[in-house]
Amino acid sequence: MRLKNTFVCFVCALAVCFAPKAHTQTMEPLSYTNSPIGLNFLIAGYSYQTGNVLVDPSLPVKNVKATVDDAFLAYSRILDFWGQSGGLSVVMPYAWLSASGQVFEQQRTVDRTGLSDLTMKLSVNLYGAPALSLKDFANYHQDWIFGVSLTVTAPSGQYIQSKLVNIGTNRWSAKPEVGVSKAVAPWTFEAAAGVTFYTDNTEYFGNNTRHQDALFSVQGHAIYNFNRKMWAALDGTYYTGGRTSVNGNLDSDLQSNSRWGGTYAYSLTRHNSAKLYFSSGVTARTGSEFRIYGVGWQYRWGAGL
Repeated sequence: MRLKNTFVCFVCALAVCFAPKAHTQTMEPLSYTNSPIGLNFLIAGYSYQTGNVLVDPSLPVKNVKATVDDAFLAYSRILDFWGQSGGLSVVMPYAWLSASGQVFEQQRTVDRTGLSDLTMKLSVNLYGAPALSLKDFANYHQDWIFGVSLTVTAPSGQYIQSKLVNIGTNRWSAKPEVGVSKAVAPWTFEAAAGVTFYTDNTEYFGNNTRHQDALFSVQGHAIYNFNRKMWAALDGTYYTGGRTSVNGNLDSDLQSNSRWGGTYAYSLTRHNSAKLYFSSGVTARTGSEFRIYGVGWQYRWGAGL
């Protein structure tokens, strides 16, 4: 019975730290920028996550490692919001998760495959990014941009109540965010701050209710534009909060973590571009110390392009 209970703790840790979820830890350069009104984007991508999962050191669990392969398809459109530009996007991911660890010196593994939670994002620039046609956009030069966004994740991913490790989270989340961007010659500097709120998962393993506190995050980007076709960014983020509880019993998983990464993008043709990115942990109070490698392809059309 003790072995069974310990393994439950092991897979609970995996569910909290590695199950695909709303990307509160994602670093997104150029989230607050300007584009011609009516432009559409179809985006396909793949990311690979790997790393160690940190669990309670008092438990007889060690060498816990996990990998997540995540493929996604997204659509985005640039819209006119009261004379300023903004965007609406939808992301549908699909994930393959594999984790392993030693419980009482016995090797245990967990594997899951399925749809992840659907993510929708609405962003609106409030100042500095006027709604322009493609023709007028040729004469636009960025200075300061101030904007806001709201990211919502729906409980649409694969979720089985009898399993502790799932692809979906079986809950809603909402992340309001404010951002600022400043262009200086070939450089663009960007910063954003947001907070993610979660609804309770009332169908947690064993008919329990799992609650998570709000998770606060900040991120910054230094973006260098080599030319009209190519740019690269140095990215960083810090997030804190997000402590969880099951049936009111608090877990010792308050987060206070930071990450850094890089992004490179190149426009292949008038309609196609590619992006490479990675990120790695700097400090991790709780949760997981993991690395992410990703690649994306983007096709754009509309607005007279």
